[in-house]
Amino acid sequence: MKLSMKLRTRLFLSISALITVALLGLLLGLFSVTQMARSQSDLIQRGFDAVQIGQKLRQHLGDELIVLIAQQPDAQRLEAIRQSFRATFDEGLRANLGKDYASGLERAAALYDEMEQAASSAMPDGQTPHNLGAHKPFTEAFQRLRNHLLEQQDQVVDWVISAESKAGERSQLIAGLLVLIGLAVLAIGVLTAHGIARRFGAPIDMLARAADQIGQGKYDVVLPVSPVLELAVLSRRFGLMTEALREYHSSNLNQLLSSEGRLKAVLDSIDDGLVILDTQGSIEHANPVALRQLSWPAEIVGQPIGPLLPEHAVDEALRRVLAGELLQEPPADLQIDRDGETRLLAWALTPVQVREGGSAGAVMVLRDVTKQRAFDRVRSEFILRASHELRTPITGIHMAFSLLRERLSLPPGGREQELIRTVDEEMHRLVQLIDDLLNFSRYQNGVQTLQRRPCDLGEMIQQLSHRFTERAAEREVTVLCEVHEPLPQLELDAAQLQRLLDNLTDNALRYSNPGDKIRLQARRHGEQVIVSVQDEGEGIPFEQQARIFEPFVQVGRRKGGVGLGLALAREIVQLHGGQLRVHSRPGEGANFYFSLPV
Repeated sequence: MKLSMKLRTRLFLSISALITVALLGLLLGLFSVTQMARSQSDLIQRGFDAVQIGQKLRQHLGDELIVLIAQQPDAQRLEAIRQSFRATFDEGLRANLGKDYASGLERAAALYDEMEQAASSAMPDGQTPHNLGAHKPFTEAFQRLRNHLLEQQDQVVDWVISAESKAGERSQLIAGLLVLIGLAVLAIGVLTAHGIARRFGAPIDMLARAADQIGQGKYDVVLPVSPVLELAVLSRRFGLMTEALREYHSSNLNQLLSSEGRLKAVLDSIDDGLVILDTQGSIEHANPVALRQLSWPAEIVGQPIGPLLPEHAVDEALRRVLAGELLQEPPADLQIDRDGETRLLAWALTPVQVREGGSAGAVMVLRDVTKQRAFDRVRSEFILRASHELRTPITGIHMAFSLLRERLSLPPGGREQELIRTVDEEMHRLVQLIDDLLNFSRYQNGVQTLQRRPCDLGEMIQQLSHRFTERAAEREVTVLCEVHEPLPQLELDAAQLQRLLDNLTDNALRYSNPGDKIRLQARRHGEQVIVSVQDEGEGIPFEQQARIFEPFVQVGRRKGGVGLGLALAREIVQLHGGQLRVHSRPGEGANFYFSLPV
């Protein structure tokens, strides 16, 4: 603390001396300028008063001369002029314009008395002086007084000029003094700045360069040796800090290398393929499983992933993921030729988010699904063949049972009638199940084609409402239709689209409670037509919303069928070039909506 106080004291004294000299010079200059301005103002005022008094005296003298040389006497005007003349004399004496000026006024008063005596001597006793233009004593006395007033006026002018010259000399003196003070302040400032720069600037600059090198990770720096005790202490402490940073960096580097090794070992031990990408789409790391799956060499790090998988839409998917978008649909499998056979790889891209909300790259996860896809294909073919083979005997059994029911004569209201009705309903369910399995298998295997023709979607939705009127009335549910005209004519497969709408409406009716409403809506949105089926039932839990479109999956307490309705609906929408989605909150119902391109 004491060392720091010494440094602050030196700097304070140096700057205080500089500021003190500057303030003294400024105060002296302000005082001198103020005094000079005051003197100049007084000089101007006195000169103005002197000129004004002289002008009045000459004016009165001229007025009196006119009266005295007039042919007719005017005693009253003459007396008034003489009183005004003497009053102006008194005003000049009271103005305190200097001894010389007062002496000149007294001399003018004496000459004025002589002029009055000369004017009075030219007239008989008791008469007012007049017609004195030819009276020589009067004219001589008048001329002497006039010349004296003019001389006094010239003296006032000379006096003003002399005072102004002195004021100019004084202003030059003040200006020179201010220049000297400014030079002194400049000299003190230069010397102070030079001293500070020499004693403090060079060591501080060396410390700054050392800090830059430390910031770049270079800890072997040269620290300054300063004669200033404070800077010497700072340099020593800076050296201690550098040594501590060197040890800390070494420790952190070892920990980082150890953590990086453990992380690399963990990534390399994962069963799935893993590729880490930077924000430019270049590969930062690929674990051995990914290298083996993609048949890549080990030195693949640093290369962009797009050219390595040119026939797959990896670049476009990566661009969307890095922009913050999520892939709505699983991308198509990668077909990779490895060891003479074609392997199928399912892949997914996930952005790597940082705390600030930006993206630091992406992670690509790969899984070999060759066997799974083969099993799915075999399963689909089996379901297709089994459904096809089961359909014929089931249809025959149903027809035979219908004929048998027509020929049987059973008592009305008996147990036999109830059994017959139960068998008929279950037979219908079995036929519907086989039809759903057959249709779903056709979609899965790509053998289902669309018979497109122009369709009026609004009329189709109105007919849908009429078909479900009886079933809705049994469950005490109201079905509402809202078609926002005009809707364009769409090229659709009417039978498939009707099956789609039946599945969604039947699903909404199944999960509705008595008194609920089901809303069927259709509207155009840009280049798409949006159709939605909304119910007010129990809703779908958030964790199950991603699975409801999978085959043989059922959610909720009210089970029915085998879980193929939504899966089949999704296949129908995708075959038409649209997408099927759901928006639901538990306890607030569900809204299934799909888009159809115009």
